[in-house]
Amino acid sequence: MATSVDAKKPIVYVVDDDDGMRRALATLLTTIGYTPAPFARPTEFLAKYDPSNPSCVVLDVRMPEMSGLEVQQQLNRTGSMIPVILITGHGDIPMAVQAMKDGAFDFLQKPFPDDQLLDAIKRALAQDVENRRSVERHADLRHRAASLTPREREVMKFIVDGRANKVIAIDLGLSERTVEIHRANVMEKMAARSVAHLVKMHSLLGGDA
Repeated sequence: MATSVDAKKPIVYVVDDDDGMRRALATLLTTIGYTPAPFARPTEFLAKYDPSNPSCVVLDVRMPEMSGLEVQQQLNRTGSMIPVILITGHGDIPMAVQAMKDGAFDFLQKPFPDDQLLDAIKRALAQDVENRRSVERHADLRHRAASLTPREREVMKFIVDGRANKVIAIDLGLSERTVEIHRANVMEKMAARSVAHLVKMHSLLGGDA
């Protein structure tokens, strides 16, 4: 069964002030079967970018309005996880290093073979899908954790610490049978297959469930 992540066709944003390059990339992407969204101005892209849609962005580094690195940094400030592929005809090592530090998915220097760009886009879109699924899983995990009662959350913390039911009962001033019931509720509500699975989920929640 397809998840909500798979429901929309991915978009490949292309942001380049060079009209010829922008049109060429849009044509290439259309020919391959992708849905391109070309923009000449970074501010226009930032205004139209839809974070709810699976996507990646191909960004020219040197543009008069904003550089590709500045656009990437703006996306980072908004919490966007869109994979960024930076392209430039004037690349240098410090620029590439800064781009990667800021989380760029890839950095290509013009002229590049079509196959190199298409491979980067394919991998970037796959990464975007995984990022979205991870967010969905985490949201579901928090929803399950929120369904626990305060007492069940206490019991869960003892469980992930490896405490036995008898020890938990003593520490919380409960009967061992009551702890067993709370433990069963925790495992059911969290959909934990095992204690090890519960420990992993608790860790993903930052240990603050």
